[in-house]
Order: sequence, then structure tokens, then C-alpha cells
Amino acid sequence: MKLPLSLAVARNPRTWPIIDGRVVPDGIDLVTTVLDPSELFWRQLHHAEFDVSEMSMSSLMMITAQGDQRFVGLPVFTTRRFFHTLIHVRKDAKIETPADLKGKRVGVPEYQQTAALWIRGALENEFGVSPRDMEFWMERVPERSHAGAVGFKPPPGVTIKQIPAEKSIGSMMVSGELDACIFYIRNQNLVDRSTVDLDNHPAITSLFPDRAAEGIRYYKKTGIYPINHGSIVKREIAERNPWVIVNLLKAFNEANAIAERERKEHMAYHLETGLVPPQYREGVTTQVLSHGISANRKTLEMAALYSNQQGLTPRPVKLEELFSPNAMES
Repeated sequence: MKLPLSLAVARNPRTWPIIDGRVVPDGIDLVTTVLDPSELFWRQLHHAEFDVSEMSMSSLMMITAQGDQRFVGLPVFTTRRFFHTLIHVRKDAKIETPADLKGKRVGVPEYQQTAALWIRGALENEFGVSPRDMEFWMERVPERSHAGAVGFKPPPGVTIKQIPAEKSIGSMMVSGELDACIFYIRNQNLVDRSTVDLDNHPAITSLFPDRAAEGIRYYKKTGIYPINHGSIVKREIAERNPWVIVNLLKAFNEANAIAERERKEHMAYHLETGLVPPQYREGVTTQVLSHGISANRKTLEMAALYSNQQGLTPRPVKLEELFSPNAMES
């Protein structure tokens, strides 16, 4: 008889083979719910609704440092991006370089979210812009946010103001009430509410005109391709059934292999058309996402250092604290 488990994931090519049933973990009967990540993380942090779920890596580190033992990490990492390349700025705000963000009003959906963690880490360590140098305006309300679920308070010296419920990052960027936003989610759900298309708004531009070039520069210098979402299993389930961790990791590796094969087949078509510039061809054909600890240790440890540096955790959280013992050799 298979072990029934509830699973919550975001819609993602890397997880879709699990969602659509092409990959079935051995000995497990999954009941799957597909949610927007913002809603998923808030619900799991606040209510612990699901046996297995995606999870904000930043939030997992924070609750672990607080002594919250409800979950154990599963080294399945579904999304990653060079988040600092996504910063939007108003054209009239006189922000030409990252250093010009000092003293500016900056929007962020959720101060503690992993994307914002990586962005602040890059700003501080690559460009000398500390979180204390900016005035943050957070969109998510306390009762429906990661912060509200874990009792987050602003680190000493950091100013975080609440965006009024009738406004949003998008509306305040357009009105000029914000000078920049370090991360933008245009997707109405139970947690987020911005709707303006900032990428195509005449008053808004990107801090980095060539986002791809900045991502390449950052990666060549640091070797880091930032991880955003990890995964968790309820600790009581993992301790009672340690094999669940191994079987889930195996299944997600199979799903990832399917997604990678499909991505390469898709890219082969575009490479044949000549639409992909030569300097980017190696990057788009190289596998960039692998699960497990060994392939991601450097990135995870950097995230832990950033979390401590930014005052989200009182110390760098060790990977052995986050993940189950039988996943550490993966």
C-alpha cells in the first residue's frame, strides 16, 4: 500500500512531469495542488497545510534559525535566476548605476523573500549599496505574508514601510511615489496585487540595460546561480518514513531530466534558425539546474551568509540543520 502524501508546487517545467503523472515516486501516492508560489509559501508557513511543498529558501533558513522544527529540507531546487538584473527604476529618478539607489524609495513585495535576499546581497557585495542605504516599501500585508507567518521584524537600521492596501508597487512606481523596485511580481493572487506592466511602461526602465550581460558577469565572477525555491517535507513524516526523502528526490531528479531533455529539444530548433546570438549559445545548451546538495552547496552557503549579513538570521544556518541526514550526500 502506497503512502498518501499531499504535495503543493508551483507551475514549472521542472515539476510538471510530477504534476501530470509521467513520474510517480516509488511507494508514494501524491495528491497534488498547484499554487502561485506567493500563496503557497504563506499558506505552508502559516498553516502547514501540505506534507510536501516547495518553500522559500530564505524563509526556511529563518524559521530553522528560530528553532521551528516543523519541516525538513528536501534538496529539490525548482527555480533560480540572476535576480539583481531585474531591478526596475523610474527614468526621472536619476538612477544610472546601483550606487544611485542610495537614499531612494524602493519597492519590494516581501522583504524576506529569497529573490530580495539575493538582490540585496548583490547590491551590497558587488556594488557597495547596503540595505540601510535605501528606504523599503513592502507590498504584502502582515496577515498574508511570509513575514507575518514567521514574526519577522526589520533588522536594526533598516527602514521598511508598508504600502497602503489601496496601492501597490506598480501603482506607486507609475505615480512616482517609488523611485525603484528591486523585485516585481505582476500576478494578482491571495498575496500579491500589482498589475502594471513595468517592463513596457514609458516611465520605467531597467537598472541594467543588458540583463543577460550582467548575469553572465556576475556568474563568471562568483560562480553563483541564485536558487530561489527549495522544497520541504513535514519532519514527522520524514522521521517516521526516512525513505520518503530518497524516493521523492529520485522522482524529482527524473522529472528534471525530462524537463531538461525537452528544453534542449526546444532550444535546438531555435539554434537552427540562427535567432540565438553566438555568445549565448553555450549558455542556453548547458544544463543549469540540478537537485541535490553537492551541486548546490556553494550557492546555498552563500544564501546563508547573505541571510546572516542582512540580519534575517542571527548566524549562518548550516546545511545540516536544513536538510535531512539521508539527503546530505545527494
